[in-house]
Amino acid sequence: MIREEYLQDVVRQLRKYKGLADRAIAQVSDEQLFEALDADSNSIAIVMKHLAGNMRSRWTDFLTSDGEKPDRHRDGEFEHQEADTRERVVAAWEAGWDRTLEEISSIGWQDLEKSVTIRGEPHTVIEAINRQLAHYAYHVGQIVLLARHFAGDAWQWLSIPKGASAEYDVSKEGTRYSVEKEEK
Repeated sequence: MIREEYLQDVVRQLRKYKGLADRAIAQVSDEQLFEALDADSNSIAIVMKHLAGNMRSRWTDFLTSDGEKPDRHRDGEFEHQEADTRERVVAAWEAGWDRTLEEISSIGWQDLEKSVTIRGEPHTVIEAINRQLAHYAYHVGQIVLLARHFAGDAWQWLSIPKGASAEYDVSKEGTRYSVEKEEK
């Protein structure tokens, strides 16, 4: 059924985004994790804190309460606190992803047409899920970009390396081949 496939794919896509971010985050030092490009930019750690806070708020009692919880302090997510360490930021990050994936995995296809609210604005469950999927992808892109910048020449590509597309082309049979193989 398409509704069940949709929910399964959302979880699959979220896991991919988390994997990209995790592999990027692993390539930066603690100092780089908290470094911003300028005074008006966010560090990787700040983006992680923001996503963790968003996830906790949006996915706690998702079907039964507004997605913007009264105890969320969004502005504080964008501030570096003295108590912030890599371990604490990563722990909040992991808890946010765990909550998100667990909650989406518990949604049944019959829930997709229900209405939920985010900041008092009604959304179908599908709209709310898609809103968060796009939001998370946006911020994961920021994390990857910042990590790539800070890692410099030590960067390990998360997907096909620049200039190596031909090595990763896939044949109609689903096997990898290079352009050189095909030309022979």
